[in-house]
Amino acid sequence: MEQTVDQPNIEAIIGGDSQEFAKLVDKYKVLVFTIAMRMLKNREEAEEVAQDSFLKIYKSLKKFKGDAKLSTWIYRIAYNTCLDRIKKNKKELNNRSIDEVSGYQVAELGNALEEMLQKEKSALIKNSIQSLSPTDAAILTLYYFEENNLNELAKTLKISPNTAKIKLYRARLRLAEVLKKQMEPNKIESYE
Repeated sequence: MEQTVDQPNIEAIIGGDSQEFAKLVDKYKVLVFTIAMRMLKNREEAEEVAQDSFLKIYKSLKKFKGDAKLSTWIYRIAYNTCLDRIKKNKKELNNRSIDEVSGYQVAELGNALEEMLQKEKSALIKNSIQSLSPTDAAILTLYYFEENNLNELAKTLKISPNTAKIKLYRARLRLAEVLKKQMEPNKIESYE
């Protein structure tokens, strides 16, 4: 396995070099923590799982063969560690008293409702974007859903960054008008 410039020295880590392991942790800590947060939706648990993941990475680094990218291998360990925590939490949930469960379930229900609302909002926005002109739809999709910055947007559309900024602003205004029209009938119906 060859070492690239930005890859920590795995052989040195296996040999006990803590500075090289610190480099590995610095390089991949955001990736591991992000996976944990998205899966567990709890900061404290995500931090614990991230620590557990790096312990597992350290202990099993000897098994890394290099047939996949190091980041992919680390992602897989973090993902599996999250799954283990989710299974453990479900098992603990079955062993809790009714008082503990109700508080826990209320929090989980709140998370589920929040996620449902986010999906509904996202679907409403996506549908509204579809009713705009193809140019406006492309600009908003690239900016918000593909997360292109203004410079990337300008390059994609072959326009200047200032023109991209103006077009994005105008597309937002048109989207706001469409959303306003779609929201008003819902408000009127809910009060009847």
